[in-house]
Amino acid sequence: MLGIEGMSVVELMPAFWLIVGVIFAVAEALTVGLVTIWFTGGAIVALVAALLGAGIPVQIVLFLVVSIGLILTTRKLFVGKLKTGRTKTNVDALVGEEAKVLTDIKPFEPGSVKLKGQEWTAVAKDDNLAIASGEIVKVVAIEGVKAIVKPLEK
Repeated sequence: MLGIEGMSVVELMPAFWLIVGVIFAVAEALTVGLVTIWFTGGAIVALVAALLGAGIPVQIVLFLVVSIGLILTTRKLFVGKLKTGRTKTNVDALVGEEAKVLTDIKPFEPGSVKLKGQEWTAVAKDDNLAIASGEIVKVVAIEGVKAIVKPLEK
């Protein structure tokens, strides 16, 4: 059986950490989400510790500490540099934009706004709020074909 018969768990740990590291690296290559690569780093440190004769509890602690440490200290830097994560597209890009109210938005009654050159049905974020035509509002969400808006803070 692959020559592992008679080997102790401690002797198999370097191979285990190597396999774990490869699995996380392959998962990262397939997803490119900067999620699993940090665990590859933790597995490499645990592999080195196993090769140096550290006990299994020490290897596990090193794996966890290094992985979590890498996530906390470097993920934000790399996500910003590599511009990974969600990119706003289509209607998501409209959230946060300003729009001009074309027809009054009344409590529980939609109005309309001009947003990026297009007319949208709009409702107020606060159901009890009335917004007069001509006012400038901020889009806080898009739900279906409606813009959810709130007045600009003065």
